[in-house]
Amino acid sequence: MVGEWRERQLAELTDNFDGIRVPVKEADRRPGPYPYYGASGVVDHVDNYLFDGEYLLIAEDGENLRTRNTPVAFLAQGKFWVNNHAHIVRGNSEADTRFLMYALSAADISGYLTGSTMPKLTQANLNRVPLLAPDDIHEQRSIAHILGTLDDKIALNRRMSATLEAMAHALFKSWFVDFGPVCAKAKGRNPGLPKSLADLFPARLVDSELGEIPEGWEVGSVYAVADVIYGAPFSSARFNGDKVGEPLIRIRDLPGEAPGVWTPEIHPKGYKVHPGDIVVGMDGEFRAYLWGGAEGWLNQRVCIFKPKSRSSAAFVRNAIIQPLADVEATETATTVIHLGKADIDRFKLVLPSSSVTDGFNAICQPWYDRIVAAKQEARTLAALRDALLPKLISGELRTTNAERIVERVREHTYERS
Repeated sequence: MVGEWRERQLAELTDNFDGIRVPVKEADRRPGPYPYYGASGVVDHVDNYLFDGEYLLIAEDGENLRTRNTPVAFLAQGKFWVNNHAHIVRGNSEADTRFLMYALSAADISGYLTGSTMPKLTQANLNRVPLLAPDDIHEQRSIAHILGTLDDKIALNRRMSATLEAMAHALFKSWFVDFGPVCAKAKGRNPGLPKSLADLFPARLVDSELGEIPEGWEVGSVYAVADVIYGAPFSSARFNGDKVGEPLIRIRDLPGEAPGVWTPEIHPKGYKVHPGDIVVGMDGEFRAYLWGGAEGWLNQRVCIFKPKSRSSAAFVRNAIIQPLADVEATETATTVIHLGKADIDRFKLVLPSSSVTDGFNAICQPWYDRIVAAKQEARTLAALRDALLPKLISGELRTTNAERIVERVREHTYERS
């Protein structure tokens, strides 16, 4: 290993800028382009900034200090504002800021927290947190570069997926909500599509139960384009976090696409969720997720909208976003709102001609396939990062060996991108 590794307190490795932080009440904030950070990340955007550069923000309070569901230390770059719920530090002449972020992510800070109800990490206690680090700052930077390469690729995949998802939604809205090509043709304008596509659209709108729709298209049930599969009531007594059995996908697992429990139970009505499935939670809020996580059993109060032949995940997901939002906006309950089969039975969709549907699917479904592939690749990269991190941060693994591992993974994953 290059150089000597020593355990030092965080205060020995950082410059602290907590004294510059200024909290601003929500009512007093003026919208602007600059991120406004709190304990767990950006909470708003404001019209001014306090910092300009690269800094490390560390949560000062909040339950996440104990649960660590999201990182307690994260980089902020460029111009930004910070409130008093996040400490702000930067590596001094002996420490690389990004290395410190990874070192803190691997550190046990539980013994430095105070507060019985709301955990708090005071500046004094933060300064006392011990970190093992090489004396050679170039070695620190090499470690941060290896782990950062993986994080950067994960972030790139997320941005690409968000762009492709927005493109598919925009095209769906243009064709099947605003009827842009039809309206253009009705007014004698060029619809802005290749002739082979433009010829598929009619040139006039006609009345329907949902208002005006393109001539020759229909209004129908969601079941015309998808089957709906409901999760089974798996026994909670058999849930475990030891990965015994197979993953179970619950409502709480949908946003992060990461199952939190496993079950050995094989339910007779069980359905396996696969990457690319459209998964919807039926309690609290109703969002259509394009699943990119691992295969797992579908739990009760979660359902799948499975596209029928000549349909696609891209079409079905975009088609149900508005009906789900409508139910969420009108549903009332004393504690939490619920989506039921009777609600889904009432979903009415505009059903285009099969040729127009085929045209949309040919354009957008490959985008959705790329999104799912990118999510799976991100999971692989995150698993590699999490495996390398403690070995690199402890000095157990040499950076040259880690670089070879990362390069092999990068070559494999980039070939599929």
